[in-house]
Amino acid sequence: MTPDLSYEETAWAEAHGIVAGVDEVGRGPLAGPVTAAAVVLDRANIPEGLNDSKKLSQAKREALAEAIHTSAQVAIIHVSVEEIDALNILRASHLAMERALAQLPALPGMALIDGNRMPVELPCAGRTIVKGDGKSLSIAAASIVAKVARDRLMVDLAQQHPGYGWETNAGYPTAVHKKALRDLGVTPHHRRSFAPVRNILYQGNSTSL
Repeated sequence: MTPDLSYEETAWAEAHGIVAGVDEVGRGPLAGPVTAAAVVLDRANIPEGLNDSKKLSQAKREALAEAIHTSAQVAIIHVSVEEIDALNILRASHLAMERALAQLPALPGMALIDGNRMPVELPCAGRTIVKGDGKSLSIAAASIVAKVARDRLMVDLAQQHPGYGWETNAGYPTAVHKKALRDLGVTPHHRRSFAPVRNILYQGNSTSL
């Protein structure tokens, strides 16, 4: 199964006007922001090969992200580690979605949201689609640009904090990352509300008592 415009066409038929696809990336990592993108495709100029970003190679994602930025309206938002720790990761990811929609040049009439939970402060009408990045072309496009943007940010952060492997693991809890946490400690970009990070901080505090 590959994504198509079925959900978009339903929204257009319901006279919602502009339809945006929305997706986020980065709920699971121990470090770095959570990132969301909102994309309004140009129906007359949709890049070929759009699909769930997880099903694409890095090279394909990079090429498609460039094509999406060229042909579509795109907004990308990073919600910081500080906000993640203050709010919780679900609310932070929804906040990123809400901000991405609000940053588009024109507010959509309908947002197609990947997942089964509707952000509570969505600035327009919304419809959730489970595994939407594999069903809706607009959501697939959002998944691609969000992942490419966040991966690039994590590569930059990896240069500032070498040893954690963020250039390849994007902050996810791989064996290399968890070992570096134990050996090198917690950076300002780690999510202190996440158990593996919190436990290391707790152990450090206990040792110093």
